[in-house]
Amino acid sequence: MTNSPFDPATTVIDDITGDYTLDVSHTRLGFSARHAMVTTVRGTFKDFEGTAHVDTANPADSKVDLVIKAASIDTGVADRDAHLRSGDFFESETHPEITFTSTDVERDGDDWTITGDLTIKGTTKPITIEFESTGSARDPFGNLRIGFEGQATLSRKDWGLSWNAALETGGFLVSDKIKLDFDISAIAL
Repeated sequence: MTNSPFDPATTVIDDITGDYTLDVSHTRLGFSARHAMVTTVRGTFKDFEGTAHVDTANPADSKVDLVIKAASIDTGVADRDAHLRSGDFFESETHPEITFTSTDVERDGDDWTITGDLTIKGTTKPITIEFESTGSARDPFGNLRIGFEGQATLSRKDWGLSWNAALETGGFLVSDKIKLDFDISAIAL
Protein backbone atom coordinates (compact mmCIF):
# COMPACT_ATOMS: atom_id res chain seq x y z
CA MET A 1 0.00 0.00 0.00
CA THR A 2 1.93 3.06 1.22
CA ASN A 3 5.14 3.73 3.08
CA SER A 4 4.40 4.82 6.62
CA PRO A 5 5.95 7.98 8.09
CA PHE A 6 5.74 6.31 11.51
CA ASP A 7 8.18 4.10 13.39
CA PRO A 8 8.37 0.54 12.10
CA ALA A 9 5.48 -1.70 13.13
CA THR A 10 5.88 -4.12 15.99
CA THR A 11 5.25 -7.76 15.20
CA VAL A 12 5.21 -10.05 18.23
CA ILE A 13 3.52 -13.03 16.63
CA ASP A 14 3.85 -14.53 13.18
CA ASP A 15 0.47 -16.25 13.20
CA ILE A 16 -2.39 -13.91 14.08
CA THR A 17 -5.02 -16.63 13.63
CA GLY A 18 -7.84 -16.16 16.13
CA ASP A 19 -10.95 -14.26 17.10
CA TYR A 20 -10.86 -10.50 17.63
CA THR A 21 -13.04 -7.57 18.56
CA LEU A 22 -12.50 -4.01 17.37
CA ASP A 23 -10.91 -1.69 19.91
CA VAL A 24 -13.21 1.23 19.14
CA SER A 25 -11.14 3.72 21.15
CA HIS A 26 -8.14 3.05 18.87
CA THR A 27 -9.95 2.46 15.58
CA ARG A 28 -10.93 5.11 13.03
CA LEU A 29 -13.64 4.62 10.40
CA GLY A 30 -13.21 7.64 8.17
CA PHE A 31 -14.40 8.99 4.87
CA SER A 32 -13.75 11.93 2.59
CA ALA A 33 -15.65 13.63 -0.23
CA ARG A 34 -14.99 16.55 -2.52
CA HIS A 35 -16.97 19.68 -1.71
CA ALA A 36 -17.76 22.12 -4.54
CA MET A 37 -15.08 20.18 -6.41
CA VAL A 38 -12.39 22.41 -4.88
CA THR A 39 -11.76 20.99 -1.41
CA THR A 40 -12.02 17.78 0.58
CA VAL A 41 -14.33 17.31 3.56
CA ARG A 42 -13.41 14.56 5.98
CA GLY A 43 -15.36 12.83 8.69
CA THR A 44 -15.64 9.75 10.86
CA PHE A 45 -18.22 7.51 12.46
CA LYS A 46 -17.92 7.56 16.25
CA ASP A 47 -20.20 4.67 17.30
CA PHE A 48 -19.52 1.20 15.92
CA GLU A 49 -18.60 -2.35 16.86
CA GLY A 50 -17.06 -5.21 14.99
CA THR A 51 -15.61 -8.68 15.20
CA ALA A 52 -13.23 -10.71 13.08
CA HIS A 53 -12.05 -14.25 12.78
CA VAL A 54 -8.59 -14.32 11.21
CA ASP A 55 -7.21 -17.49 9.63
CA THR A 56 -3.72 -16.92 8.23
CA ALA A 57 -3.36 -20.47 6.87
CA ASN A 58 -6.69 -20.39 5.05
CA PRO A 59 -7.69 -16.72 4.61
CA ALA A 60 -10.97 -17.71 2.94
CA ASP A 61 -12.07 -18.98 6.37
CA SER A 62 -11.60 -15.50 7.83
CA LYS A 63 -14.68 -13.41 8.60
CA VAL A 64 -15.41 -9.76 9.41
CA ASP A 65 -18.63 -8.20 10.72
CA LEU A 66 -19.11 -4.49 11.38
CA VAL A 67 -22.09 -2.45 12.60
CA ILE A 68 -21.95 1.36 12.46
CA LYS A 69 -24.53 3.71 13.97
CA ALA A 70 -25.36 6.06 11.08
CA ALA A 71 -26.27 8.92 13.44
CA SER A 72 -22.72 8.90 14.82
CA ILE A 73 -21.39 10.64 11.70
CA ASP A 74 -19.06 13.51 12.60
CA THR A 75 -17.49 16.00 10.19
CA GLY A 76 -16.85 18.62 12.84
CA VAL A 77 -19.73 20.84 11.62
CA ALA A 78 -23.07 20.31 13.42
CA ASP A 79 -25.27 21.63 10.57
CA ARG A 80 -23.51 19.44 7.99
CA ASP A 81 -23.75 16.40 10.28
CA ALA A 82 -27.50 17.01 10.74
CA HIS A 83 -27.91 17.21 6.96
CA LEU A 84 -25.98 13.94 6.52
CA ARG A 85 -28.29 12.25 9.09
CA SER A 86 -31.40 13.51 7.23
CA GLY A 87 -33.42 11.88 4.46
CA ASP A 88 -31.16 13.57 1.89
CA PHE A 89 -28.36 11.21 2.90
CA PHE A 90 -28.31 8.46 5.58
CA GLU A 91 -31.89 8.85 6.86
CA SER A 92 -30.53 7.64 10.19
CA GLU A 93 -33.85 7.62 12.08
CA THR A 94 -35.33 5.09 9.65
CA HIS A 95 -32.04 3.30 8.87
CA PRO A 96 -30.02 3.53 12.10
CA GLU A 97 -27.30 1.04 11.14
CA ILE A 98 -24.74 0.67 8.39
CA THR A 99 -23.46 -2.91 8.23
CA PHE A 100 -20.63 -4.77 6.55
CA THR A 101 -20.35 -8.55 6.40
CA SER A 102 -17.43 -10.15 4.61
CA THR A 103 -18.10 -12.68 1.85
CA ASP A 104 -14.49 -13.36 0.78
CA VAL A 105 -11.06 -12.80 2.30
CA GLU A 106 -7.74 -13.15 0.47
CA ARG A 107 -4.18 -12.66 1.67
CA ASP A 108 -0.91 -11.89 -0.08
CA GLY A 109 1.86 -11.52 2.51
CA ASP A 110 0.93 -8.59 4.76
CA ASP A 111 -1.80 -7.43 2.35
CA TRP A 112 -5.38 -8.58 2.81
CA THR A 113 -8.33 -8.08 0.45
CA ILE A 114 -11.73 -8.22 2.09
CA THR A 115 -14.86 -8.31 -0.05
CA GLY A 116 -18.25 -8.08 1.57
CA ASP A 117 -21.78 -6.78 1.58
CA LEU A 118 -22.15 -3.14 2.64
CA THR A 119 -25.70 -2.15 3.61
CA ILE A 120 -26.66 1.53 3.77
CA LYS A 121 -30.29 2.74 3.89
CA GLY A 122 -31.55 -0.78 3.22
CA THR A 123 -29.48 -1.19 0.05
CA THR A 124 -26.85 -3.92 0.02
CA LYS A 125 -24.01 -3.89 -2.51
CA PRO A 126 -20.62 -5.60 -2.59
CA ILE A 127 -17.47 -3.65 -1.86
CA THR A 128 -13.80 -4.66 -1.78
CA ILE A 129 -11.37 -3.13 0.69
CA GLU A 130 -7.58 -3.45 0.46
CA PHE A 131 -5.86 -3.72 3.85
CA GLU A 132 -2.23 -3.73 4.91
CA SER A 133 -1.18 -5.27 8.21
CA THR A 134 0.41 -2.67 10.47
CA GLY A 135 1.68 -5.14 13.05
CA SER A 136 0.86 -6.99 16.24
CA ALA A 137 1.74 -6.24 19.83
CA ARG A 138 1.03 -7.19 23.41
CA ASP A 139 -0.08 -4.06 25.25
CA PRO A 140 0.77 -3.19 28.89
CA PHE A 141 -2.52 -4.82 29.98
CA GLY A 142 -1.66 -8.19 28.40
CA ASN A 143 -3.98 -7.81 25.40
CA LEU A 144 -2.83 -9.14 22.05
CA ARG A 145 -3.47 -6.47 19.41
CA ILE A 146 -3.37 -6.52 15.64
CA GLY A 147 -3.55 -3.53 13.34
CA PHE A 148 -4.58 -2.89 9.75
CA GLU A 149 -4.98 0.13 7.49
CA GLY A 150 -7.27 0.05 4.49
CA GLN A 151 -8.92 2.12 1.81
CA ALA A 152 -11.71 1.83 -0.71
CA THR A 153 -13.60 4.17 -3.01
CA LEU A 154 -17.29 3.88 -3.72
CA SER A 155 -20.06 5.67 -5.57
CA ARG A 156 -22.47 6.96 -2.93
CA LYS A 157 -25.31 6.89 -5.48
CA ASP A 158 -25.09 3.07 -5.51
CA TRP A 159 -26.55 3.16 -1.98
CA GLY A 160 -29.20 5.82 -2.65
CA LEU A 161 -27.14 8.72 -1.29
CA SER A 162 -27.85 10.86 -4.33
CA TRP A 163 -28.68 14.33 -2.98
CA ASN A 164 -26.70 17.09 -4.66
CA ALA A 165 -26.86 20.69 -5.83
CA ALA A 166 -25.62 22.02 -9.14
CA LEU A 167 -22.98 24.75 -9.08
CA GLU A 168 -23.38 27.90 -11.18
CA THR A 169 -19.98 27.29 -12.72
CA GLY A 170 -20.72 23.66 -13.55
CA GLY A 171 -20.29 20.50 -11.54
CA PHE A 172 -21.91 19.62 -8.25
CA LEU A 173 -21.63 20.52 -4.58
CA VAL A 174 -20.77 16.97 -3.38
CA SER A 175 -18.70 14.40 -5.25
CA ASP A 176 -20.29 11.07 -6.13
CA LYS A 177 -17.06 9.23 -5.28
CA ILE A 178 -16.42 8.77 -1.57
CA LYS A 179 -13.10 7.57 -0.19
CA LEU A 180 -13.26 5.28 2.84
CA ASP A 181 -10.31 5.05 5.25
CA PHE A 182 -9.90 2.40 7.94
CA ASP A 183 -7.38 2.44 10.79
CA ILE A 184 -8.12 -0.77 12.64
CA SER A 185 -6.97 -1.94 16.05
CA ALA A 186 -8.38 -5.27 17.16
CA ILE A 187 -7.92 -7.19 20.41
CA ALA A 188 -7.81 -10.98 20.64
CA LEU A 189 -10.72 -12.49 22.52
